[in-house]
Amino acid sequence: MTWTWISGAQGFGTGYGPGGDVDEAIRTLAAALPGAGEGAAGMRHAFESGALAAYEDERRLARLLAEALWPPGLTDQIRQVSARLGRPLIRIQPSPRVAQVPWELLAVDGEGGDAGEDDVRLIDLADIATSVPASLRRPRTATQQAPAPTSAWAPAPASASASASASDAGSGAVVLVLDPRVPGFRADSPLGSVLGPPGSDPALLSLVQRRLDTGVVVPSVATPAEALRRTDLDRDWLSKVLRKGARRLMYVGHVSGAPVEGGRSEDVTLHLSCGPETAGLTEPVRTHRPLAAKDLLLGTLPLRADGVPGAEIWPAPERVALIACESGGDLRFAESFGLASAMIHNGAQLVTATRWVLPTSFAFHRLAGVPESVRPLTDVVVAVDTAHEHHDPVRRLGVWQREQLDRWRTGRRIEHAPLLWAALTCIVR
Repeated sequence: MTWTWISGAQGFGTGYGPGGDVDEAIRTLAAALPGAGEGAAGMRHAFESGALAAYEDERRLARLLAEALWPPGLTDQIRQVSARLGRPLIRIQPSPRVAQVPWELLAVDGEGGDAGEDDVRLIDLADIATSVPASLRRPRTATQQAPAPTSAWAPAPASASASASASDAGSGAVVLVLDPRVPGFRADSPLGSVLGPPGSDPALLSLVQRRLDTGVVVPSVATPAEALRRTDLDRDWLSKVLRKGARRLMYVGHVSGAPVEGGRSEDVTLHLSCGPETAGLTEPVRTHRPLAAKDLLLGTLPLRADGVPGAEIWPAPERVALIACESGGDLRFAESFGLASAMIHNGAQLVTATRWVLPTSFAFHRLAGVPESVRPLTDVVVAVDTAHEHHDPVRRLGVWQREQLDRWRTGRRIEHAPLLWAALTCIVR
């Protein structure tokens, strides 16, 4: 591990984690994550016996990860910088083996403070983002807006990263792809609804109404419920609205991963309302053709002589949210060509994605006995939407994650467990 300060402070350092300790920590984390088993069994395990679902078990896991992966010398420097400049931002460029580590949760040694003597987490001390692979850090064009300055940036384990922060959200349309209907799959099927029946969730309706009140929303809707479970949100529609210009894209739905051992992160797929007749680079599933990362990257180049690259068909807005199972899983591959990387390749400066499989609110109701009025996944959607409207989305999302951590410490209720909120990471160029 190496680190260097690249804005607002000077300093650097190195550290190492013994291979056996790292392997043990990663195995323990993997066993705690949703989806560790097959299908519903893996989700049930995460709720009933996974380390992320019980406070004391989760704190032991956070300590194990910190002891294996996090250099105490960097924690000391973070405290010194915080005392002079305020809360710093850490950009972590993980190797594939540690791409699922929830760095925010790491229990670091320190001086206590508001978090308590025995439970100081890394997110208590800093805001945290994931840095894109070096191959994606291309220079900005003359038409791209320069980033806003930050008080301090500190990249952690791996090589130093480029200094760049998220700029203001700007003007333009907000593209909302909220739980689109996948052809051939019922609402209660594996590619069914993730947010529940349209109109059943007041917080979701309020989110859409806020966006309607403050700017242009696509698809164009008369009432908030019309934005949910639509059947017309396919790849051609998405191409049309993105090419017209958008300031944000939020997708909430399904992502199907590819096996890491196969090494083909470009095979990760996102599910829209595309029928089997839609042109694309993946085979149909029943009566539906998924949109793969390789579609976003290659476009129609492999399909015809006059093909167009994906960046021209689906130009990504500056901020993209992919709230779906393991939407940021391409970082687990040695060659990162998955959905998050494709969005950055196509123009995004920041992609909020997830490190592992997400439990739905229905899973919390069915497996953990949470009241139906409590919608943990909706809370995630609202938090990401709020962050992406903020001038500093990484910092704003960090505020919400610290609020969730405080609720977890004090109430230890399953709806505040890191099963959901610690899966989120902001991938920045």
